[in-house]
Amino acid sequence: MLEFDLHWQRGGFCLQAQGRLDGGVIGLCGPSGAGKSTLLALIAGLRQPDAGVIRWHGKVLVEPARGVFLPPEQRRIGLVFQDGCLFPHLTVQQNLLYGYRRRPAGERLFRPDAITALLDIGHLLTRRPRDLSGGEKQRVALGRALLYSPSLLLLDEPLASLDSHRKQQILPFLQQVRDTLGIPMLYVSHAEDEVRYLTDRLWHMEAGRLHTGPAGKSIGP
Repeated sequence: MLEFDLHWQRGGFCLQAQGRLDGGVIGLCGPSGAGKSTLLALIAGLRQPDAGVIRWHGKVLVEPARGVFLPPEQRRIGLVFQDGCLFPHLTVQQNLLYGYRRRPAGERLFRPDAITALLDIGHLLTRRPRDLSGGEKQRVALGRALLYSPSLLLLDEPLASLDSHRKQQILPFLQQVRDTLGIPMLYVSHAEDEVRYLTDRLWHMEAGRLHTGPAGKSIGP
C-alpha cells in the first residue's frame, strides 16, 4: 500500500496532496499545470517535498521532518513520463537494460526479448534516443520501466504519442500486468477511454490540490 501526505511549493505554485493506493490502477486526471507530473516525481523520488511523508507498505520513503529520503534507485518504482526521459548517451538496448541489470535474477518479472517483441522495438536496439520518433521513445521508456520489475508503476501519459493501433496492443498488456502480477499503477491520462480500460477509479488534481474521495471517484460503467 502506498500512502502519502505531501506539501511542495515553488514560486507561486503550491501542491498539497493526500492519498492512498491499495492496489490495482487509479486514473489521475486534471488540466495541464495542475501538478500531476510533480506528484509522480515526488512519489518516485525525483523531487523532494518540503514537508509530509510517503510510506510504502508501512516503510517510510520520505519524511523531511526526520531527515528521511530514500533515493529513487532504492524505491523500486517504475516511472514513465510523457516525453520518455531516456538516457541520451545510451543506446536503446542499454536504456532497456539499465534497471534490469540492477535487479536480482530472482526478482525479474519479464525477459528483455519478450518486452522488445511486445513493444516492437527490437529493430531500434542500436539506436540512441536522438534518432527515435516520439512514439518510439515512449515504447522504449515503457519497456525500460517494466524491465526494472517495479513494485509500483507510475505512468504519465505513457501512450500519448502512440497511434491507435499501438495503443490497442499495449493496453491489454498493461491490463495483464495489473491482473496477473498485481503491480499497482497510478495512471495519468487525458484520454478517458484509456482510463476506463484499466480502471473505474479516478483521482482529480486541480491547482495543486488532489481530490481522491473515500476510495477514488467512479468514472462510470
